[in-house]
Amino acid sequence: MKILVIEDEYKLAEYLKRALTEHNHIVDIAHEGIGGLHLAREGQYDLIMLDVMLPDVDGYFVLRSLRQNSTIPILMLTAQGKVEDRVKGLHEGADDYLVKPFALSELLARVLALGRRGISDASETPNSNLLCVADLELDLLRRRASRAGKKLDLTAKEFALLALLMRRQGEVFSRLALAEQVWDINFNSNTNVVEVAVRRLRGKIDDPFEKKLLRTVRGMGYVLEPSND
Repeated sequence: MKILVIEDEYKLAEYLKRALTEHNHIVDIAHEGIGGLHLAREGQYDLIMLDVMLPDVDGYFVLRSLRQNSTIPILMLTAQGKVEDRVKGLHEGADDYLVKPFALSELLARVLALGRRGISDASETPNSNLLCVADLELDLLRRRASRAGKKLDLTAKEFALLALLMRRQGEVFSRLALAEQVWDINFNSNTNVVEVAVRRLRGKIDDPFEKKLLRTVRGMGYVLEPSND
């Protein structure tokens, strides 16, 4: 893949370039947001790795600017591990979120997953702010959700959870993976917050309708995908 890394920490940027190059990727680097935005618009990239804290503009500005006319997979990198930051990134249009420090093996796994998704993912319409799975629609810009034309009233957490599942439709998410992406990274395994949220979300997007989209995969987690019924 051809990857653009927008990261102001020189040592980290060079480390990422070396590691990704060793795994047969082509890597360009930008150390500022505006320069990275220019490269992203002019180059033909398969993936962008975008730091949140940049010296000129923040990563969210770059993310919003790209999402005006691009559906390229974007992996946010940040030292900000608060749940509000991850939710904001997902709302703004990020495909995935990785908190520093991270293991190289995890980074490479996410890069490969996003690369595959960039090639085969048909979940987004040409309007990059609109996610669609069957008759379920999520407008990221206007923060609106609907199914079969009926408006869905979602909380902020339900919206973030649904956005993640729709962006990666067909992918099974473990309870822990959902907790890390949507809730606090220091997830307490004794809490049932994920199960409760999934149950409430299912009650809004599935229960009133004949065909179900949000499934539980026994022993593995949850997946959102069109029904084969």
